[in-house]
Amino acid sequence: MGLSLGARKAKTIVGLDIEAATVAATEVVTNGDVRLGRSGIAQLGSGVTREGEISDPEALSATIKELFTEQKLSRNVRVGIANQRVIVRTLRMPRIEDESELDSAIRFQAQEELAMPLEQSVLDWQALRPDPELQAAGKRDVVVVAARREMVTSLVRVVREAGLRPVGIDVSAFGLIRAMATDPGAPPPAGASPDADPAAVPSPAPAQLFCCLGDITNLAVAREGDCLFTRVSPFGIEGIAQRLAERRELTLEHSRQWLAHVGVEDPVESVDGDPEIVAAAREVLEEGVAKLADEMRLSLDYYGTQENAQAIEEIVVCGAGSVIPGIGAELERHLGHRVRIGRPPALAGLEGDAAARLTVPYGLALEA
Repeated sequence: MGLSLGARKAKTIVGLDIEAATVAATEVVTNGDVRLGRSGIAQLGSGVTREGEISDPEALSATIKELFTEQKLSRNVRVGIANQRVIVRTLRMPRIEDESELDSAIRFQAQEELAMPLEQSVLDWQALRPDPELQAAGKRDVVVVAARREMVTSLVRVVREAGLRPVGIDVSAFGLIRAMATDPGAPPPAGASPDADPAAVPSPAPAQLFCCLGDITNLAVAREGDCLFTRVSPFGIEGIAQRLAERRELTLEHSRQWLAHVGVEDPVESVDGDPEIVAAAREVLEEGVAKLADEMRLSLDYYGTQENAQAIEEIVVCGAGSVIPGIGAELERHLGHRVRIGRPPALAGLEGDAAARLTVPYGLALEA
């Protein structure tokens, strides 16, 4: 499922994802089939963005412009947003066939349930796939997105000043779900076995928790491509890197490199490098992974309190932090859920670090 805040069609779209350390862009060409185009990643200076929001629009615009020029990327972009000023909720509504009446009803209910003044927001919604039980009860579920208008306006201004044409602003979690929908490690739909009775009513497919580990932690529960729940945690891999940088007086870039080198897999004494830095990197990683697990557990617990919450079968981890050796197994140990590292097959030809970072922008570029 995709949901964007004002979009138009284009044959070639670049998904643009902005984090604290980097901006990443992935081009998708749709012309009868869907194929991967060019891509690129550019470093951002410290403080250009903070927790998913823009702090230095001029520097960000200049970096994006340079990246698109160097990589000769299409100017049509769909930009992802992931921060505390974006709210995503699933609302249970009566079945209203008239689209305009349904829109009015959704906006009325959203005003009561969203902690955000609608007159200061951009709001959009999309119905989830039909559920037989809800249909029988004369109801339907819709996903509603509300984002602060000034935040969206600021982002659009940055993109346009970089010489680009914004074709949509999308929730990054939706792009994440679209990217992982083609992941070969995903479980098959319920009732998809060739031996299944075609007359039998298929049981609901299991839900998955997708977790993108970047400068923030972007979490989304999805089932059959529908987003059931999403949450952004301000703590991510960048926070772990900052802790190491402070403890050992390293630059952030060196700190990130040490985290990827040391990991949480091999015995610390077998890892090459300065023993004190190796030990410090392992210590902050273990502390950080434990905190990441707590954030995931909090999201799972909160999601589980929602009406008709589906059981989570597995946790799929992607994003820049997913390349840290052993992080999946360590999260699995903390959480007691099956955890695996996910990669879209379309990115299989890229280096592991690049594929991990380009996963979300790839999903953003896919048609909703």
